[in-house]
Amino acid sequence: MRPLPIPRNDLRGRPSLGAEDGYTLMELLVVLAILGFLAAIATPAVIHYLDSAKVSTAKTEVSNLSAGLDLFKIDVGRYPTTEEGLGALVAAPPGAENWSGPYIKKTSGLADPWGHPYYYRSPGQHGAFDLYSYGAKGDGGDAGTKPQIANW
Repeated sequence: MRPLPIPRNDLRGRPSLGAEDGYTLMELLVVLAILGFLAAIATPAVIHYLDSAKVSTAKTEVSNLSAGLDLFKIDVGRYPTTEEGLGALVAAPPGAENWSGPYIKKTSGLADPWGHPYYYRSPGQHGAFDLYSYGAKGDGGDAGTKPQIANW
């Protein structure tokens, strides 16, 4: 059995590091390279999950706004016009006699997770009203571009 090494002390009486203690610059660079490699592999997966979470959030918000629009129709007898827009769910539009809203709790729900306002049209081309978002693109660009999230 080998005896334990006796720690050396510096001039102040504290234990000092021997020649074998600590890490070399090469060892630190190898560890940093490995961490960078792992980050490069993980980043695209995290971004993909973040984007799919925003799409799921937008679908839920479209569903909630649709429910608010249905409540508006029950009280007022019609859906808000395109000109009144989704703001009619938060504040009573002129001429809405039996409005008893607000029909949504947060005005932040009027914008999609990418920060763009939801598109609303009444009467709609696909039903009584159309409520949709183009997702991260923000606008449809081309006239024939299909929305990423919609109520139809």
